[in-house]
Amino acid sequence: MKFLFNGLMVAVLSLSTSVVYAEQTTSTASLAQSQQALIDLFFAATRTGNQDVMSEFLKYGFPVNQKNHAGFTGLMIASYYGHQDVVTLLLIHGADRCLRDHKGNTALMGAIFKLEWSIANQLRQVDCDVQAKQTGQKTVREFAKVIGQEQQLEKWIETESQQK
Repeated sequence: MKFLFNGLMVAVLSLSTSVVYAEQTTSTASLAQSQQALIDLFFAATRTGNQDVMSEFLKYGFPVNQKNHAGFTGLMIASYYGHQDVVTLLLIHGADRCLRDHKGNTALMGAIFKLEWSIANQLRQVDCDVQAKQTGQKTVREFAKVIGQEQQLEKWIETESQQK
């Protein structure tokens, strides 16, 4: 009888452990979906330049350097789409200008690609090229040459240095 009781207890404990594990797995999946939904909303607000929504995200501690599936940060997307006010907001909240996407591009490179020189001025205040040389990635000059903007970049750098 004692053997039967012990066997029954093992079965009950195994079943309850399985149920708890299944609930945790479901809960974890649900949490991951919720987090992904927030990340998607953050990047949608960045892409459309919705500064009010971005401010709310950042006010409640959303990680300013969060990357999406392609490795883009909010700063990269705002720079690419020409949303200077969002770029400013992200920089105020500590966005890292030197982060690179999966292809090795920075927010400054995105701004140069789209000819957003006023945003490039904001981003150029920190030189990320030293880091690029150490890791074997493209510098801004190399990037500009690849996209055919080398002369424009040189003019911009010259103008920028004359203003200082």
